[in-house]
Amino acid sequence: MPLRALIVDFNSFFASVEQQMRPELRGRPVAVAPVKAETTSAIAASYEAKAFGVKTGTRIAEARRMCPGLIVVQARPPLYVEKHEELVEIIDSCMHVEKTWSIDEMECDLTGVWREREKAVELAHKIKRTIAEQAGDYLRCSIGIAPNHLLAKLASDLQKPDGLVVIEEHELPQRLHGLKLQDFSGISHAMEARLRAHGIATVEQMCAATKEELRAAWESVTGEWMWRALRGENVRWLHGENRTMGHSHVLSPAQRNDTAARAVMHRLLQKAAMRLRKIQHFATGLAVSVKYVNRPRWRESMSFQESQDTLELLHTLSQLWERRPTHGGAPLLVGVSLYGLTPEQSVTRSLFADEKRQKLNSALDALNAGLGKNTVYFAGAHTALDAAPMRIAFNRIPDLDTENDEKPTPKPKSKPRVEEEDFGD
Repeated sequence: MPLRALIVDFNSFFASVEQQMRPELRGRPVAVAPVKAETTSAIAASYEAKAFGVKTGTRIAEARRMCPGLIVVQARPPLYVEKHEELVEIIDSCMHVEKTWSIDEMECDLTGVWREREKAVELAHKIKRTIAEQAGDYLRCSIGIAPNHLLAKLASDLQKPDGLVVIEEHELPQRLHGLKLQDFSGISHAMEARLRAHGIATVEQMCAATKEELRAAWESVTGEWMWRALRGENVRWLHGENRTMGHSHVLSPAQRNDTAARAVMHRLLQKAAMRLRKIQHFATGLAVSVKYVNRPRWRESMSFQESQDTLELLHTLSQLWERRPTHGGAPLLVGVSLYGLTPEQSVTRSLFADEKRQKLNSALDALNAGLGKNTVYFAGAHTALDAAPMRIAFNRIPDLDTENDEKPTPKPKSKPRVEEEDFGD
């Protein structure tokens, strides 16, 4: 069975970018945090910090106790997105990038002679060298090569940092038996508990289970997909179309009042509406939530006819806001989420659609994309323009056109791609 998937997984990506851009940080323990505060948590740690036990989610105050000399730097999401885009271009010059799974993980489909082990390994070394030459030698990556995405992802995690692991069909499933269930993408703590409830406590037992047994454990076709993937079959990673889009923000102490919370929600929704139009979708509902200090979380939602109009969405937000609790509790976190997303081509436009409103939205988007996100905005967000900066979620890469606070800078022209037949040393 040929090798079909190559995964490039960058090591301690945010911290590595900081070390690449700031030579004084190289070789030193670094933690990246959303803000410079002892009460926040690390969102990334360099390998020097990881050696002391610091990892994603470690409280900064605790991290300092664990790691004397720890350097805490404030996250710079726009920089990480720019580096991501640069690295995708670099990898793409060696082999076409089929999909970006996250800001630090990309997949290439192996075709033709590149499915042979020797050529696939040669390609992996070429990618590593090209990254070091063009982006910097602190942006190290681990590469996994296997018959399908699941196994390639697994291989990329087996040797870090700067690893290169190949899993071939003739090694399956025995090579997997010594691993833990949660080493596999898609098996969380909760999913492991469900597997154990079905009598599957080890990877060896999972590999020995039948299709029907795994389908019962997952309670869906995902179990059958996992059965096939474990045997090296050419199955694609299961992922559904994104049906929701939203943002949330933890309020600063000064914002923990109704007036500021509403302004932040305005800003979050205006950002989400611009993203919605950018991906050419409509929403059919809006959900809002507020987490209070020492009070129950409040959630409310409302459905409506397909819309991507900012004013209509803000009107819905105002209606929902009127339903909030009157207990006077201090809001701690606010969130908005658009749901029931539908592609534009699947939406039948109303005969009474306001064309002037559509043109207004297009004009606002163009101005904010060209001159900076806060160039033009609806007044409800005026006092919250500095709130809710760009954040990078695990499986979503922010769009700099819609989420960057800074004025966009022209992007350099893409490097020419090296065709497969020209590859080789």
